[in-house]
Amino acid sequence: MNTDLFYIITGGPGVGKTTLLQQLHQRGYQTIPEDARRIIQQQITDGGSGLPWKNRLLYAQLMLTAAIETYQKVKAKQIVTPVFFDRSIIDTLCYMKMESIAISAEYLKSVAKCVYHPKVFILPPWREIYRTDHERRQTWEEAEYTFQQMKKTYLDRGYQLIEVPAATPEIRADFVLDCIGY
Repeated sequence: MNTDLFYIITGGPGVGKTTLLQQLHQRGYQTIPEDARRIIQQQITDGGSGLPWKNRLLYAQLMLTAAIETYQKVKAKQIVTPVFFDRSIIDTLCYMKMESIAISAEYLKSVAKCVYHPKVFILPPWREIYRTDHERRQTWEEAEYTFQQMKKTYLDRGYQLIEVPAATPEIRADFVLDCIGY
């Protein structure tokens, strides 16, 4: 399986990642939604406590398990064109570090097997589009801090960050595709 086709779109909350991924999907590329929002929605619906504002440890464990499972499912497919992930396992590691949550040796072994393309697209904070909602409760300051921590985490793990400019979804998608030669 060629994981050189596994591209990550990351950044802090509310910067337009999902909108960019929708644009790439409309152009025929496979996109993988982030697990975090799905987990939050599921925990709210089920009355669970695995939420970042209730039980951060359980939330982090649910996210990491889901991210590894998602990666493995995509890897099992015969991918011949780029796949774009809305966040990645590395984002979960960043969250765990930010929350001072220990990562077990077993999880670290599983994470080490999840390899993505070395180019990672990161979307910087963009005040004009930032909004909170039922699942996204971070303040603007927390969003900026998260962005800085994401940058550091990816760089520390040896990834090359490519900052996606603040622009329309169409221009952002053109930028990403130009950077990877598609």
